[in-house]
Amino acid sequence: MRGLVIGLAGIGLSMTYSILNFANFAHGDYITAGAFSGWATTYTIAGGFGSAANIGSLVLVGAGGSVFGGALGINAFATPLAILVGLLVAGAFTIVLALAMDRFVFKPIRDSGGIPLLITSIGLAFALRYSILFVFGSGTRGVTNTGTLPGIRPYFIDGQVPLTFHDLILVIVAGGLMLGVHVLLQFTKLGKAMRAMSDDESLARITGIATERVIRATWLIGGGLTGISGFMFVLWKGTISWNDGWLLLLLIFAAVILGGIGSVYGAIVGGLVIGLTASTAVIWIPSGFARAAAFLVMILVLVARPQGIFAGRSTA
Repeated sequence: MRGLVIGLAGIGLSMTYSILNFANFAHGDYITAGAFSGWATTYTIAGGFGSAANIGSLVLVGAGGSVFGGALGINAFATPLAILVGLLVAGAFTIVLALAMDRFVFKPIRDSGGIPLLITSIGLAFALRYSILFVFGSGTRGVTNTGTLPGIRPYFIDGQVPLTFHDLILVIVAGGLMLGVHVLLQFTKLGKAMRAMSDDESLARITGIATERVIRATWLIGGGLTGISGFMFVLWKGTISWNDGWLLLLLIFAAVILGGIGSVYGAIVGGLVIGLTASTAVIWIPSGFARAAAFLVMILVLVARPQGIFAGRSTA
């Protein structure tokens, strides 16, 4: 499940690097922004637009412990409309955020090279992160009441592996979106243009490809997937915090590098490998070292195959 989230979020980061040629360090905070926008919507709908709790507390996702998702009965089984609308808002909000940041932050310096863009993205990441902290507070709060209804009560395989209704939703949503990206890249005119621009931007311009339109499409698709991944991550783990995206970012970078920088398919496979490693390493080592185990696997694979599993910068 963790690998699906990392892989889904890694698609947007990989597309950005492949087509715009820079590593966007604000990507993790796009995840957090999408998650909070989506869950603010879910809280508001589940709270009856203020009938079940103060509207301000709902919009701020229970900042300061004012209201919790468990008290509102939020889960995908009991409040499906609130979850669905929240998911859509998370994707839409992150698309708007990504396009706005490109228009007013990245586009003016796009021709300056990768290093200025990277440094700018780091500054943007801090600005977004602490804006979220200022608005929503630093507290980690529960957002669902998973397990209280028969439809989402955990099911155990061999008494060891708990599976819930939210796990199933994550598999369906992430798997469906990944399949959609594959279809887009391989069978649509836009996908072919994106692959062409990834291979050679100058040649793409010469052959008449509208590169600015491709860039906007990259932010649109990447932003939507990023926001949805943030919302699904919170639905899956049941809590939300202002630094969720930042904590995921290093694992996402590890996944993208492991899979092959710039490869969408590499990001998906790398995400699964990193997620599985980070989650299963706790069987043998203390949980605090799980991230280190994930990075160790990345290093070992890169030693044997320096270009990554899917061999380097290719959108497809």
